[in-house]
Amino acid sequence: MKIQPAVKKETGHIACWSGAGTILMIVAFAVCHKLFPDAVPFDYKVVLGGVIGAAVSVGNFFIMGLTVQKIASGEQSDEQAYKSMKISYRYRSMAQLLWIVLAMVLPFVNAAAGIIPLFFPSLSIKLINILGIIKAKPNL
Repeated sequence: MKIQPAVKKETGHIACWSGAGTILMIVAFAVCHKLFPDAVPFDYKVVLGGVIGAAVSVGNFFIMGLTVQKIASGEQSDEQAYKSMKISYRYRSMAQLLWIVLAMVLPFVNAAAGIIPLFFPSLSIKLINILGIIKAKPNL
């Protein structure tokens, strides 16, 4: 299956916003560590957790985009399309849950820094719409 330009473009937007969110999160960890060194750790675990968490969230969005692309191609009936989207959602949710568990268990990852980036795609979509950064074109 060839990846549609729209999927590449939107995944790129999400990757940029998630990257920016992850950088802000890392900076917030550093500032909080300076203010409260005993309460907030800041080391390679924070950076590694943030980078992997962002990769998981962007990967999740990309797979969702591929699923929507497949469904939009019209090759499936409505019932099959619904099942495909439901299965995709289930597996993507399981992958994120697996990452959450790994982030909490792995000794070389800060759990909070690994989990927080999972929220960045959703937050960035809301922010983009609120600020009107990307104008949606109506389907004609």
